[in-house]
Amino acid sequence: MNYKKSVFITAIGTDSGKTLASAVLCKALKYDYWKPIQCGMDQDSQVIQKLSPDTVIQPEWINLKTAASPHQAAEIEKIKISLREIDPPLSKNPLVIEGAGGVLVPTNQNQYLIDWVIKKKIKIVLVCNYYLGSINHSLLTYEYLKMKKANIKGVIFNGEDEYQSRKFLIKKMKLPILVEIPRLSKATAQQINALAKKVRYV
Repeated sequence: MNYKKSVFITAIGTDSGKTLASAVLCKALKYDYWKPIQCGMDQDSQVIQKLSPDTVIQPEWINLKTAASPHQAAEIEKIKISLREIDPPLSKNPLVIEGAGGVLVPTNQNQYLIDWVIKKKIKIVLVCNYYLGSINHSLLTYEYLKMKKANIKGVIFNGEDEYQSRKFLIKKMKLPILVEIPRLSKATAQQINALAKKVRYV
């Protein structure tokens, strides 16, 4: 795995738009897609394949059927998750790596996937969406990553633009905006392709 060029997609919460952002970056950068831990029957890799058909999909490290946080799903299915055993794919291309849930969703009783990401010095892209309370969640996530000395590459805003929230977050986080994804009721490959052309990857 090319750790130096790969990028990890995390977010301020569940359903913030990580998969959508991953599809846009895969298309823009021509990177492979990898979701180390998949929880639930709905497969994010299938969404990526539909939205960015040219993207190479790497198989999940762990695929859990239970729609829950990784630590809970693994316990239900009697599977032990240890970050020391993560086995990245042998891909020729760098990876867009999609996390599960928000930045501090646990993988077991003591670890978070972000621990592995920071240890490997993988670049991080933070997805922020807009809702009541999103400023708080965005800044808490940002401050945690900064405290951990994470390599935050930039931010992707997802959803209908709320000018005041966006303005405040830009001022406080001082991160490059890689792309802004508008509210999409049902995203298409054509829309992803158009957004990919707007990506500013610094």
